[in-house]
Amino acid sequence: MVHYTTVATCTLNQWALDFEGNYQRIRESILQAKALNARLRIGPELEIPGYGCYDHFLERDTVQHSWEVLGQLLEDRSLDGILIDTGMPVLHRNARYNCRVIILNGKIVLIRPKLYLANDGNYREMRWFVGWTRLAQTEDFVLPLFIGRITGQRSVMFGDALISTWDTCVGIELCEELFTPESPHIAMSLDGAEIIVNSSGSHHELRKLKRRVDLITEATLKCGGVYLYANQKGCDGDRLYYDGAAMILANGVVLAMSSQFSIADVEVQVATIDLGSVRAFRAARTSRSMQAARATPYPRAKAEFALAVELGDFDNSVRPTDPIAVRYHTPSEEINQGPACWLWDYLRRSGQGGFFLPLSGGLDSCSTALIVHSMCRQVTEACLRGDEQVLKDVRRCVGAGADYVPESAQELAGHLFYTCYMGTENSSTETQQRARHLAQTIGSYHVDLRMDSVVAAIVALFVLVTARTPQYEVRGGSSAENLALQNIQARLRMLLSYLFAALLPWARGRQKSLLVLGSANVDEALRGYFTKYDCSSADLNPIGSISKSDLRKYVAFSRDAMDLPVLDEFLSAMPSAELVPHSESYAQSDEVEMGMSYAELSEFGRLRKVDGCGPYSMVTQLLHIWGDQLTPREIAQKVRRFFFFYAINRHKMTTITPAYHAETYSPDDNRFDMRPFLYNSSWTWQFQAIDALIERIESAKDH
Repeated sequence: MVHYTTVATCTLNQWALDFEGNYQRIRESILQAKALNARLRIGPELEIPGYGCYDHFLERDTVQHSWEVLGQLLEDRSLDGILIDTGMPVLHRNARYNCRVIILNGKIVLIRPKLYLANDGNYREMRWFVGWTRLAQTEDFVLPLFIGRITGQRSVMFGDALISTWDTCVGIELCEELFTPESPHIAMSLDGAEIIVNSSGSHHELRKLKRRVDLITEATLKCGGVYLYANQKGCDGDRLYYDGAAMILANGVVLAMSSQFSIADVEVQVATIDLGSVRAFRAARTSRSMQAARATPYPRAKAEFALAVELGDFDNSVRPTDPIAVRYHTPSEEINQGPACWLWDYLRRSGQGGFFLPLSGGLDSCSTALIVHSMCRQVTEACLRGDEQVLKDVRRCVGAGADYVPESAQELAGHLFYTCYMGTENSSTETQQRARHLAQTIGSYHVDLRMDSVVAAIVALFVLVTARTPQYEVRGGSSAENLALQNIQARLRMLLSYLFAALLPWARGRQKSLLVLGSANVDEALRGYFTKYDCSSADLNPIGSISKSDLRKYVAFSRDAMDLPVLDEFLSAMPSAELVPHSESYAQSDEVEMGMSYAELSEFGRLRKVDGCGPYSMVTQLLHIWGDQLTPREIAQKVRRFFFFYAINRHKMTTITPAYHAETYSPDDNRFDMRPFLYNSSWTWQFQAIDALIERIESAKDH
């Protein structure tokens, strides 16, 4: 028998506490789903208040306003005729739950609380919510009086239940629950749930999407059935970018998937599925049927509604959706698109007039500039397609009239993107020219200045007070003098960045100020190879959790993908801070000064954070990884050096610029990597254990 149903999943660019905007985007997605003949619509996790409210979830207003938005959705008769799954916080018996609220034709069918909370990495859900522990059980939930007046209900079912329609059964799984060993979709599918819906607030990390797709594919391949996955999209107020990729799968194949990166506020994906194929798929597997026969029964919340078209109403023009091949972005493509979308959301929602970037002529600031260029390309393409929301945002940011439409990314950059080369006597002509050539190519408003007079004024003040003149180490000075003279230049660049960000638009006759961008990569942050409160101190850093090796590959990708031959100059240049005098016999090198390569730093970072290694266990791991190239003692020395500098520089993480989160070993102290910032940098016990290990290894070789 044929039972065709059309279902819809959504990605919405929600914003924490933007109840009006969130409501409008939810409503628009429902109307779009209805226009596409969908009978079921799901949206992202906590889509009503926005996932990233954090400690605002502890405020009574957040819960109250969420109910008010839900009330508007319930009152809107244009939203009838479709089963709607939306999300909000709910207080039940004075405990706060992260819930899905299922509504149909102005009534609440079920409130389903999240079972297993995300509480690692960037997530702290246990700080705000409690998980529902009574599996396959429900209670009565007494509705707020004003909601009861809208729906005509006094109480509704609250808990872990399935939704029973006239013709099928729907189970609910929330985000983290998919990633757990005992995912709820298994028991639900065994008890007859033919459609599983998953509303998520999942952020982007490089190379992460495939893990999601594999998990859902495996779920539907093993259990059979339809799986709808919805996700938030965009920057909703902090370091994370939620990367969409809402998808619909059936019986192990992908039928539909939305874009992973996009500046569109609302995306709706639909697929038409024959539920008969689900039943046939499951019934053909005897072992599954044996498990289903002893499955735990779930309570059923009744939805007086049919999702599928009966055989008698068969329409030959409606056909099931064909499978699609999933295309995964390369890491370079991800860097090109994700941070660019994140920057655009931040810019348009902050109300500022653009970005200011200290453009040094090095690879890192070049990468940041390319990400802004990518943003301008995406925004321009959306404007030329006639995206009204993007056009409205662009006109507000640049202060243009209602008829303004950017014709190219370079034209838009001339309005939104300001770059500045801040040279000193230690800067080279090559970096100055590279910065100028890149700015000309991408269209930024570029300023070229020398700041020696400002540096000299600071040094002169110190000389006046102390009657001592500091010198660079290459001119006979001490390491303390050398470091102080470098830091003066670095910190003055931060001061000048904020000065020019505030006044350059004014100098051009414009009203708004600019957001300052930083360009410190994740490896330098991990090692502490930057000056505290230098021009790495900014409003935002789009590359702050991206490794140097990935950035180098990204610049090479951009050279080819965006036809920017000027980038060859950056790829062939030696990384250098250019803060000390150089000569034919000496040039400052980042890797030489750090005492380790960027590739080694990436390895240290992954072992420290992802694999949970301290100094001793890091040595034991690297003995296998680097054992063919280095001796055990050389490996131990590198690890000791890394942990020494990590310890003395960890305090810098407390003031690090908010950065786009892209890497699993980010040392961001704000929430992702919570550690002390005052260490015993001698690591006495740990290093003694390493020494003893190396002595045993060397002694064993001697014998």
